[in-house]
Amino acid sequence: MDVWSCGVEVKEKTHGFDRCRERSSEVKKIIEAKHLFKLYRVGDSIVRALNGVNFSIYEGEFCAIVGTSGSGKSTLLNMLAGLEKPTKGEVIINGVHMEKLNEDGLVKFRRENVGFIFQSFHLIGTMNAVENVALPLSFRGVPKSKRMKIANEMLDLVNLKKHKKHLPNQMSGGQQQRVGVARALVVDPKIIFADEPTGNLDSHTSEEVMRLMQKVVKEQKKTLVMVTHDNHLAEYADRVFHIIDGEIVKIVDNREQGKEKSEESGKERKQ
Repeated sequence: MDVWSCGVEVKEKTHGFDRCRERSSEVKKIIEAKHLFKLYRVGDSIVRALNGVNFSIYEGEFCAIVGTSGSGKSTLLNMLAGLEKPTKGEVIINGVHMEKLNEDGLVKFRRENVGFIFQSFHLIGTMNAVENVALPLSFRGVPKSKRMKIANEMLDLVNLKKHKKHLPNQMSGGQQQRVGVARALVVDPKIIFADEPTGNLDSHTSEEVMRLMQKVVKEQKKTLVMVTHDNHLAEYADRVFHIIDGEIVKIVDNREQGKEKSEESGKERKQ
């Protein structure tokens, strides 16, 4: 149902957060959210899950979207990943207007450009680690010998050389999430979206996975967008987008403030 027909007034918000840090003209914007709204009808009420969101993410950045439950962070991630369409506004990914694509176009775009890391791992229980990592390549029609070679390389990258033949129930939570990271990378995506990637892990394992994600994504020159409720884990990101009631209220650049966690130690970097 079109909620705009209910007479809801929407004022576009232009906080100017994109200008919070000057960048070289050589740095490419890979994600743009412009005047983004998402409204739902709940009974006789209209719920604003997103309320005029504006920001850009640059190629090679690791950005965290931080908020409490119900803040709109998961809705925003789904919108950026093309899993939901905005009620109003634009989502531009690598120059493509996501809101203008039909369902087939969205599926094709995600398959060719995006990798996902999930909170619950979503590994196939009857497949070993290398088979799970290779699975996205099978959907692309990559020959078995080639996809197994690439999958093995990705597992080497996330330090799971000794666990390639292990089933998910034979691995720890941290090891399973490393498989998830390898699976996200196997299709060589431009962007990786991570939805609470450490939500099912203890604090020590969470730190290990975050350091791995930060290191691998930077080495592979990927753009990573992570949703989390944990401000501490967000310190691994280059920039942190704080969302409250569907609005980006603050963007913190950890690189400028010397707060970004180091890849090697996980300790705060002093400038």
